[in-house]
Amino acid sequence: MRIGLFAVGRLKAGPEKDLSARYLDRFSKAGPAIGLEFTRVTEVQESRSSDAATRKREEAAMLEKALPAGSALILLDERGKTIGSEEFAKLLETLKDNGRRDLMVAIGGADGLDPDLHQKADYVLNLGRMTWPHQLVRILIAEQLYRAVTILSGHPYHRA
Repeated sequence: MRIGLFAVGRLKAGPEKDLSARYLDRFSKAGPAIGLEFTRVTEVQESRSSDAATRKREEAAMLEKALPAGSALILLDERGKTIGSEEFAKLLETLKDNGRRDLMVAIGGADGLDPDLHQKADYVLNLGRMTWPHQLVRILIAEQLYRAVTILSGHPYHRA
């Protein structure tokens, strides 16, 4: 299964971008052995509309444009379900085993994600009840993708 990240906003050069890239590189190297391939990070500019609802709609349209046909979609949203690393790994495995060819994990903008996207998403997850800066969310999901591969392959990186 090919996995991509979609993010509203661009990650500037610096330690956050470097750390995110490090985990995505690890994922890229370890994932193919278990049928998970990292494809890309799609970054889009935040909408400049003055209205939050319009911004979310415009950003959702950019996500839908980047989404391969038939893709599974996981949204990261504060109102999503909280799951552990092992459950996240199992979710990826289940999507792959059920024949999903592509998966997009989406990180919304400052206003969140359009409600229509929630209806189209396969899963809506959160990374805890605290609010995280966009840059840290990128690092957290990149690390969890790599951790999922290590869990599924029995690598000792994840010690429960």
